[in-house]
Amino acid sequence: MRVVVIGAGVMGCATALELASRGVRDIVVLERAVPGAEASSAAAGMLAAQVESSSDEERALYVRAREAYVGWAAELRERTGVDIGHRKTGIVELAMTDEELAKLAPVVEASRAAGLRAEVVNASGALEIERELSPKIAGAAWFPDEAQVDPPQLLRALVAAIARAGVAVKSGATVSSIVKEGDRCVGVALDGREVLRADAVILAAGSWSSLVPGVPSTVPTVRPVRGQIVMLEERPPRLSTIVFLGRGYVVPRGDGRVVCGSTMEDVGHRREVTAAGVASILSTATRIAPNLAAAEFSRAWCNFRPHAEGGPQVGRSPLPGLFLATGHHRNGILLAKHTAERVAEAVLADEP
Repeated sequence: MRVVVIGAGVMGCATALELASRGVRDIVVLERAVPGAEASSAAAGMLAAQVESSSDEERALYVRAREAYVGWAAELRERTGVDIGHRKTGIVELAMTDEELAKLAPVVEASRAAGLRAEVVNASGALEIERELSPKIAGAAWFPDEAQVDPPQLLRALVAAIARAGVAVKSGATVSSIVKEGDRCVGVALDGREVLRADAVILAAGSWSSLVPGVPSTVPTVRPVRGQIVMLEERPPRLSTIVFLGRGYVVPRGDGRVVCGSTMEDVGHRREVTAAGVASILSTATRIAPNLAAAEFSRAWCNFRPHAEGGPQVGRSPLPGLFLATGHHRNGILLAKHTAERVAEAVLADEP
């Protein structure tokens, strides 16, 4: 069985690795740039299962995905020697007013009703958890089991793992169309010339997925949502906990690096770091932890979250032979292992 994966980000590489682990020996991963050049390189790496979920069903899925990282991190380290930075740091979600604090109570109660650890704490309780927080807060919600990984390290581990598993990665390969025979996808055309035939094609091209010619119009459109991110350096490290304030956050890596984000901008594929974006991110970061104003500015970057109406597109597509692993928006890192397993199951169930 030959499988072609379009996209060598975390989603594409994780799916290729899962298929190889299940015995598929002929896998080709296609990347128009270099592995991880898109959303995978820009992610903060939060495994925010409880904070990001908006329903009981979603929470259950996200928590399973978060907990899967415990074993996956160990497996990838054993396979490749790469530490993906998996750490259970917890998340503090701040409230600046009593009204905001009251709105956090139902979120905490929903987690507790599902048997998960969460609590509402007053300002002094929040400062006991993370001493670097602003003293001006009214309180916070505390989710001690939330975690993080370092996305560039995760991608390095996945690229190394698929190489050792015999997966072929072709960089600089532009897919010019999905190739169909009758009502089935039978491969892809590269640069309008070479046709690479396959028993299954997996679309894992992130925010570029809908731009691949030949993708059925019945597949929900995946659009880019630009996110800008800032990296600061604390010397010595002070922050130890992921902190949310509204849609802004700070993610301490534990070694002095602090990832601060993020914007959500509908600007198409405009790859620009803007003054307004950076200013907004830094304003939120220093409201969260005032001492970050003295941290060293390391760098800023942006990339595109793949947003699909109706949520992530995973598994079979309306076109037989074409499978989907895209549209995960803010939670691609969190859902990578889960998506890889679901897509692999669908591909193998479709095997003649």
